[in-house]
Order: sequence, then structure tokens, then C-alpha cells
Amino acid sequence: MEHNTLVLQVSGRFSLETATQKIAMGAGEMLLIQKNQLGEITKTPLEGEDYQTVVICLHEDMLRTIALEEQVETGYKYTGPPNVLVPVNDFLRAFFQSVIPYVRDPDATLTERLGTLKVKEAVHLLLHAMPELEEMLFDFSEPYKMDLEKFMLSNFHYNVSVEKFARLTGRSLAGFKRDFQRIFGMAPRHWLQERRLAEARHLIESKHKKPSAIYLDLGFESLSHFSHSFKKKFGKAPTEWVV
Repeated sequence: MEHNTLVLQVSGRFSLETATQKIAMGAGEMLLIQKNQLGEITKTPLEGEDYQTVVICLHEDMLRTIALEEQVETGYKYTGPPNVLVPVNDFLRAFFQSVIPYVRDPDATLTERLGTLKVKEAVHLLLHAMPELEEMLFDFSEPYKMDLEKFMLSNFHYNVSVEKFARLTGRSLAGFKRDFQRIFGMAPRHWLQERRLAEARHLIESKHKKPSAIYLDLGFESLSHFSHSFKKKFGKAPTEWVV
């Protein structure tokens, strides 16, 4: 998630799992997701109903504009939980009800001007409900240089580029590769492949998982790519692996 994002669950179940949090919500609940995170989202329709969410992406340019208009200066880096369930009040509920018709009617479109007004309204209503979110929404600092080893060990299974890993850890690509080599003793792509394959072997051996059930969760784009890499590393295809 590259931008702060507001999610309202209309129907079905929504769950988000990151390296530090697991959050689930049902119909009528609302979640604010902080920018610059990797996570896995699971969408589950319930019996007899469709799955529906309303998602509003709070782009930084828009938040900067609001901060200028409202003369907001937090001066602090946000240190609270990265994902926050927002208590739904009458104002927020009415706001989302006003947006749902545009979601449900494929022929209706929000004009750019009206869309901008709706995003601004969402931000103001969020801050009315939870003033402490001001530091999260208006935190425009660059990602600090976080603990690379801890971050990679928690997030290696996500299928994202090395460039994005670098950005999320607060480094240039060159700085990321240099720090990575110093910590892990090999290049990022090589380490990612080795770490994912080692985890796959563990899941197959110890947890009796099927290859088809784990390859996507370990960052492989296809089952054939996973099987080829696994056989090249361990001498047998994962389906042939015998404990």
C-alpha cells in the first residue's frame, strides 16, 4: 500500500495481514491503512450476498493541499499503529452512503472536482472522529532508514520488486543493495530466491502443505516457475518431495 487508504466494508469480510498486524472487519466497519506497507488482503463474500467495499485512496498531493488550506503542521513523525479501525459515527456513515451509488452504478462517474471534494470531506470527517490521526495523515517525512534485516525477514514472501523493497526501507536502490550485501552476504534477488525456497521446503516437510497451496504466498508468479526453481535447488520437484 503506497498511499494512505480508507476502506469501508459494505458486505462480506475483509482481512489485512502485515508483518505487525492482523485486522478483520465485517459489514459497516471502517479501516484506515497507513502508506508504505506490504500486506496481504483477503476478501471473503458471505453466503447469500456479494462482496463489496468502498476504497478511497488518500494521495499525498491531496493531503498536502489540505494541510496547506488548513495550515496543518504536525511537526512529528507518526508512531502509532499503522492500521486503525475507525469508529463509525453518523457523519461517516452518511458520507459513505453518499458515495455508494457511484460504486454500484457503472454508468455514473465522479467528476474530478466532485471526487476531490469527497476526499476532502472524508479527511475532515476522519479527523473529527479521531483527531489523533492528524499525525498519520499529514506525515510527509521520507521513510526512515529502518532495520533492513528485520524488515526483510518479515516480508520476503511478498512478490514485489527490489526497487520497492529499497523504497519501503528508506534507501536508494544502491544503498539498499550495499546494506543488503553487508547484512546477508549476497545480492537481494539471490537471497529472496533462497529464502523463499527454504520456506517452501519447510512448509512441505513440516506442515505437509501442497505446492499449489503455497507458491503464491511465497512470492512465486507461477506454479511452474516455483517447481522448476525448487527442483534446481533441491534435486526433486516439490510434488516428488518425500519426507
